[in-house]
Amino acid sequence: MLEKMEEFNGDIVIDEFEALTADCERVQRKTLKQILEENESAEYLQNSGLNGRTDPESYKSCVPIVTHKELEPYIMRIADGETSPILTGKPITTISLSSGTTQGKPKFVPFNDELMDSTMQIYRTSFAFRNREFPIRNGKALQFIYSSKQFKTKGGQLAGTATTNVFRNSQYKKTMMAIQSECCSPDEVIFGPDFRQSLYCHFLCGLIFRDEIQLISSTFAHSIVHSFRTLEKDWEELCTNIRDGVLSSWITTPSVRAAMGKLLKPNPELANLIYDKCSSLSNWYGLVPALFPNVKYIYGIMTGSMEPYLAKLRHYAGEVPLVSADYGSSEGWIGANVNPTLPPELVTYVVLPNIGYFEFIPINDSIGTETRPLGLTEVKIGEEYEILVTNYAGLYRYKLGDVVKVMGFHNSTPELKFVCRRNLLLTVNIDKNTEKDLQLAVEEAAKLLAGEKQDLVDFTSHVDMSTDPGHYVIFWELSGGASEEILGECCNCLDKSFVDAGYISSRKVNTIGALELRVVQKGTFQKLMDHYLALGSAVSQFKTPRYVGPTNNVVLQILCSNVVKTYLSTAY
Repeated sequence: MLEKMEEFNGDIVIDEFEALTADCERVQRKTLKQILEENESAEYLQNSGLNGRTDPESYKSCVPIVTHKELEPYIMRIADGETSPILTGKPITTISLSSGTTQGKPKFVPFNDELMDSTMQIYRTSFAFRNREFPIRNGKALQFIYSSKQFKTKGGQLAGTATTNVFRNSQYKKTMMAIQSECCSPDEVIFGPDFRQSLYCHFLCGLIFRDEIQLISSTFAHSIVHSFRTLEKDWEELCTNIRDGVLSSWITTPSVRAAMGKLLKPNPELANLIYDKCSSLSNWYGLVPALFPNVKYIYGIMTGSMEPYLAKLRHYAGEVPLVSADYGSSEGWIGANVNPTLPPELVTYVVLPNIGYFEFIPINDSIGTETRPLGLTEVKIGEEYEILVTNYAGLYRYKLGDVVKVMGFHNSTPELKFVCRRNLLLTVNIDKNTEKDLQLAVEEAAKLLAGEKQDLVDFTSHVDMSTDPGHYVIFWELSGGASEEILGECCNCLDKSFVDAGYISSRKVNTIGALELRVVQKGTFQKLMDHYLALGSAVSQFKTPRYVGPTNNVVLQILCSNVVKTYLSTAY
């Protein structure tokens, strides 16, 4: 028998969290000791010179700071079938694949039971705090989640995206039932091989159970927005399916058809209700509460590269609150959102001090051997840091590549705000613009579209060094057409909105050329997503790359071959 709701006690979960965060320093030392003792036999630690010591001081003096590049040879030996303890004492049986949108190809990352346990701990913790503010009772969740295929590595490990490894784990379903967040769609839909068919059936299930749906979620905000943009096109077909009790013929996966056949029965009354609701909406504003009247909140990762989708998500949500999900990566989890009433732009994450050992490199320092990373309790409010992670799955002093800002402390544990990915940098010579700088520039310029009632669907960037001097290229996809005059103004506004001193001075003396805005045809960013899905990425895990490097030829080709208009800045 699967877990029942009674087995989840939010008060106990919160009490445990308060105890952990109140004694952060002791918990961190204990966690590091456990990790090092469990993995003492691993070749990586054996070669470090630790000689069984487990204190933080010895650990930091013996074990180097690394990126994925340094650990990749060890991980590939595991994936290729070496059975000796290489990174961990116990064998690694599962490999997670990163989304691949940052580097252009997925990274292999070790995954094990301890990471699964910490995933469930994060889910339960944030749910306990959410449920205090937005109580859910006997509800279902409309979850836009998709599981890509797992495959076997040469060495026999199961490999799949991080989300797939979680969704396919038996613990996941038990936990979701316990915290009243069970997906309204059957497993056949979640694990269906065709994303388009699964998305359509997620909506069918959601509409069939519309009165029971109490939350809407996906891993990323992008996926939720993409889903509702699809609904704008599919709603009449969905109504027909519900009215007749017959699934559209283009849903061809046998397992999905069989599962949906058990749920879909003729219901003209429901079909008419949905038809009337959709027909009466003004530009789809308030779509969520109109179709799902008992939804308490919309939930997903909404920070960082997801922030550009918030305006559209709020448009669909109407008065329904947006709650940003927890902070983690393919490499593992960092912290939980325990302040769910904060808007996503202000959300912070409290680090769980027992799921890994964390260090912080001050962002103003040069990243060299002389830099002394700080411990979890040593960071200062208002300062920015790059995170180092040591976890139970064989990552030691691993640079996550994320920049965070310390916003405060919960008991003795820091509350972090995600700032940006460190390695996404627009630069031609002395200029340095981060993902956050790009986002702010795009937000400022996109305000000019409001007068023409146009949305910015998505965007990315590129540095074109084939010209002399090199210059920034920004790719935009719009929901419709905008006038030449407005788009010219948008281009100038983009150029002026990069406030980095190195950029401004270089533009003034023309050592960086005029910024170029390239408008691509509708559907271009869908083609980008299709490209990454074909490489094995999961829709749940997909993030539009905000910067396309010169070596990412295929993505650059997709973008360039779909350009319909080009504008050059006259701002300088």
